[in-house]
Amino acid sequence: MSSCHRISSISTQSSVEIKMHWMKNMPRWLFSAASMIAVALCLSAPVHATNPAPATVNPAAPAASATPAAAPDAAAKPADGKFDMSKVPPVTAPSRPGLFMLPPAGPGYYSFWDMVTGNKREKPPVAPYLPFALMTTPAFDVDFRYLDTPGHEKDFFDPIKRIRFAEDWLLSFGGSFWYRYTHETDSRLNAGDVNNDFHLLRTRFHADLWYRDRVRLFAELLDARAFSSELPPLSTDRNHADILNMFTDIKLATVDNGPVYVRVGRQELLYGSQRLISTLDWVNTRRTFQGVKFFWRNPQWDLDAFWVRPMITEKGNVDNWDTQQNFFGLWATNKPKPGHAIDLYFLSLINDRNITAANLLTGNILGANADTHTLGGRLVGNIDNFLYEIEGMYQFGRRSGLDVSAFAAATGIGYRFPLPMNPQGWIRYDFASGDSRHTDGRSNTFNQLFPFGHYYMGFLDRVGRQNIHDFNAQFTMHPMPWITFITQYHRFYLANDRDFLYNAAGLATLRDVTGQSGSHVGDELDFRLNLHVSRHQDVLLGYSKLWSGTFLERQRPGTDPDLFYIQYNIRF
Repeated sequence: MSSCHRISSISTQSSVEIKMHWMKNMPRWLFSAASMIAVALCLSAPVHATNPAPATVNPAAPAASATPAAAPDAAAKPADGKFDMSKVPPVTAPSRPGLFMLPPAGPGYYSFWDMVTGNKREKPPVAPYLPFALMTTPAFDVDFRYLDTPGHEKDFFDPIKRIRFAEDWLLSFGGSFWYRYTHETDSRLNAGDVNNDFHLLRTRFHADLWYRDRVRLFAELLDARAFSSELPPLSTDRNHADILNMFTDIKLATVDNGPVYVRVGRQELLYGSQRLISTLDWVNTRRTFQGVKFFWRNPQWDLDAFWVRPMITEKGNVDNWDTQQNFFGLWATNKPKPGHAIDLYFLSLINDRNITAANLLTGNILGANADTHTLGGRLVGNIDNFLYEIEGMYQFGRRSGLDVSAFAAATGIGYRFPLPMNPQGWIRYDFASGDSRHTDGRSNTFNQLFPFGHYYMGFLDRVGRQNIHDFNAQFTMHPMPWITFITQYHRFYLANDRDFLYNAAGLATLRDVTGQSGSHVGDELDFRLNLHVSRHQDVLLGYSKLWSGTFLERQRPGTDPDLFYIQYNIRF
């Protein structure tokens, strides 16, 4: 069957499924919509009361915010009366994650190529990409507007960016490729002590077309492949020649010096700290959704409202959305001044998957048959060299006939030492509630939703943000501006020793229903070294080791997991 016929049949099938699910789930959807409207009304007061000041440059912007800040509405015209395309697209700058770093500044070599060619710079170069191999920012939010600035640094790939034709049209192309070799000892905490060596390849290409600032068409293709694995590849390892993003943006209005858009189609989502919603760049396939999003941007506020469904990865077929899950959200970010941000959000995940009898019997009920509503807020920023973050999340709803009451918290303070090599440290505590008994009419295990778990809970990915205490610390330094060294230490305890240990994907792995195995999961030490080869290229090396605590010693005797990987990637 041709791709066109397959897509057509999928669209017809999806239309029928939408009607059936609408009738079946209308009461719950109305509840979610009403909740979102209520939160919106609470947020609208500060939004409309604020008279935002123009954005200012933050000389100590973190690496996660290296992309230039979003421009105000591009409706202004230059003196000749033509439309000013220099501010298109109105890019959404990425939020600071937890454990953020303040990047190096001042004179130095900012890439290996700079050092080889003797190009010592007085300050960091203006660049569209982060100087790091992993980048969660979607391709549609990478900012190339600096190319319209006179005297900008020239680059080999400039001719495929911001191609103008017919005055009001703008076209760009881009992409990326990575290769990663991975060696895992006691891979996935398997009972057979199986080690795993495998190779990952990922290729992405995109095209981006704008008519003024009014209409956008964006399409991105992805091909993800895995080779030579001793264990069956994960669902996130392979997806052959499929669509990562394909959407249309339409400008609806200009409100308080900011554009309002609607986005329809397949799209990646990334919000706040990425503890709940992330593109998940560590995995080979990335994470994407399909649905509708409304968003408004101005210099001081970002406001989003969305309804989407997660995509189901099908290695040999066109991916389709998960008709048994509906994800609603309302997310507001206030930027009171450079370097500081406040997030407020309400999220609702309606999951109609049928839970298996075996999972119900064991209490493993997070993956299906649930209405999970999340209220949360976050403060993050830096005051000179002092770094801080705090985030709280509360969940309520119903899960397999049980009332949900769960919560999670993340707190941390850090400091950048005024010393050579830009040393910085964080001390943190992360908590997510667990359940003591699945027969008491309540479910208290936190649901981490769609997170960037790899970034926070140890690079081995054996621990997720569910039923966990994580006492952790991070130390970073830049021996040279183009070299980033990161080390983390984690001490993990189960929040409730009768609940499961959950991995980074949120899947239940091990449990002692009696609680006699104790709560100490283990201690993890992670090392990561990134070499920024050039504006487009990076090499990433890492090693992680988990020492088993009493819980793992009794549940998986002799398990001694570690991880080594090396990755090369190029972006253009």
